[in-house]
Parts: sequence; structure tokens; C-alpha cells
Amino acid sequence: MGPIWPSYYRDCGSVIFMVDAANTCQVSSSCVQLLSILSAELLQHASVLLLFNKIDLPCPMTLVEMKSLFRLDDIITHASQPITVLELSARSGLGLREALRWLDSTLKE
Repeated sequence: MGPIWPSYYRDCGSVIFMVDAANTCQVSSSCVQLLSILSAELLQHASVLLLFNKIDLPCPMTLVEMKSLFRLDDIITHASQPITVLELSARSGLGLREALRWLDSTLKE
């Protein structure tokens, strides 16, 4: 995560965090970045959408595997923010409708 990102947190009502589900080498780094975002004081009340992208590739991890590696059950239990988890293929559009629905409903709140 770039050092400039925290300057964008003020007045932020929602966060979309995308993870490359096909890149197992980046899972730990992505988890650290997610935890950094969740612990940011200015984002304590922001809704969070966690997207696992590239599920259309031949060898992506399953959602169950990603949740396990991220320890998502623990993160969701202890986070102050509401967290929604979706699978997505930005290339094919699979899951995009659900992500847009989340964004629409979050912006209306």
C-alpha cells in the first residue's frame, strides 16, 4: 500500500479492497494491507467490500482457501467495520453485478 493512501481516508464511507486470488505469493502481503486499512482510525466506520478477483483463471484458490489464509472469520469477528466478501472476475464480469449492488446500497446509506 502506498504511503499516500491514508491521506484519502478522511470522509471515506466505504472501501473496496481487491485481492488477486490467482497470485498465492501475494496473499500474506494482501492480508497485511487489509489489516492496515481495517485498523486505520479514519476508516473505523467505513463499510468494506473484499473482492477476490481472477476466479476465472484455471488455478485460483477457492473462496474457502482464501478465507482460511486470511483468517477472515477472525477478522470479520473483530473488525469494527461491516465486511462483505465476494468473488469476482473483472475480465468476464462474473460477480460484478453483486459488487455494484453492494456499492449502490452502501452509497444510499
